[in-house]
Amino acid sequence: MIYHTTVKAVGSDVSAFAKKGFLITFGEPALVSLRDFCYFVEVNPVVSKIMPGNRLVIDDKEYKITEVGKIAAENLGKLGHLTVFFSGDRECLPGSICVEKSAVPELNAGSRISIIE
Repeated sequence: MIYHTTVKAVGSDVSAFAKKGFLITFGEPALVSLRDFCYFVEVNPVVSKIMPGNRLVIDDKEYKITEVGKIAAENLGKLGHLTVFFSGDRECLPGSICVEKSAVPELNAGSRISIIE
């Protein structure tokens, strides 16, 4: 287990970003401009390096990680902040990860998010 957290609350407009193929997590407090668009999570440490080929697990559904931004693990461990693109891309923004092409899953309070080898 590289990382694990639980969704504590869901912003009122997360579906706007889901329609564009991504989701955002943040620990409290999130930036005011993003508050309605985020899933709020417990801030937990990242215990080892996140790498392509690892798997993102959301409520027992696995997604293969295709790329990892340079500061994604740091932001995740310190702020609970991560942007996940469900695009299958092999390039991503510094604070994000890309996973295999898929519909963005619907998360709820209590949903579990993990990254595993």
